[in-house]
Amino acid sequence: MWMHSNGLQLNPAKTEVLWCSSSRRHFVIPQVPFCVGSDVIVPSSAVRDLGVYLDSGLTMTVHISRTVSNCFAALRQIRSVRRSVPNQVMLSLVAALVLTRLDYGNAALAGLPARQLNRLQSVLHAAARLVHGMRKYDHVTPLLRKLHWLRVPERITFKLATLTFRCLHGTAPAYLAETLNRVADVDSRRRLRSGSSPALLVPTTRRCTLGDRAFPVAAARAWNSLPLTVTSQTSLLTFRRQLKTALFDRSYL
Repeated sequence: MWMHSNGLQLNPAKTEVLWCSSSRRHFVIPQVPFCVGSDVIVPSSAVRDLGVYLDSGLTMTVHISRTVSNCFAALRQIRSVRRSVPNQVMLSLVAALVLTRLDYGNAALAGLPARQLNRLQSVLHAAARLVHGMRKYDHVTPLLRKLHWLRVPERITFKLATLTFRCLHGTAPAYLAETLNRVADVDSRRRLRSGSSPALLVPTTRRCTLGDRAFPVAAARAWNSLPLTVTSQTSLLTFRRQLKTALFDRSYL
């Protein structure tokens, strides 16, 4: 009805349906096809939305697997021209073909277990060794520090914090900005010490595996973990610079 009233037509060849549930209730997800008008749609175990793969359990396993596979494929192609290009060109190729894929949609990975993020971190390690021409088992931390690359958890925090800054300063979509609330805006906390800080309220959740990964919760926690010298900035450019410095220090203490 909504599609008809808006002049749209369903394309069965490009339509996918995903039933989402927790891992404990995965067995109750219907697997039988169903009809939308005269079209039969078969439920999928994972769907792609704006380049991000979502699975029925929202574990992001499919997205991470595809990202890691694509990044290593790009690294193999770059390695084939390693001796033909200068180091600065090599760094540009890695940034354009690998780091952009690694960072795309990574805000959706907030709150995932370390074992999953470590798979993405292995891509950063391989990329750093390739740029510096090092061997597979050479120590990688000095290479990452020299390149000034954030680790994967900090890269996710960087994306969340930047989006939160835009929400608080009116340059983000309203449907995201409306989910964030400052502590100072709560009447019962205005007289407290926290009432004068730029901290955000962290909504309570029932399930830490899914609820804590929701944008209002993950964004508020990422924002509140930053020092006041970062969150008090008013310019996006200055904020990003201060943010990266703070997260870089956190990564390699």
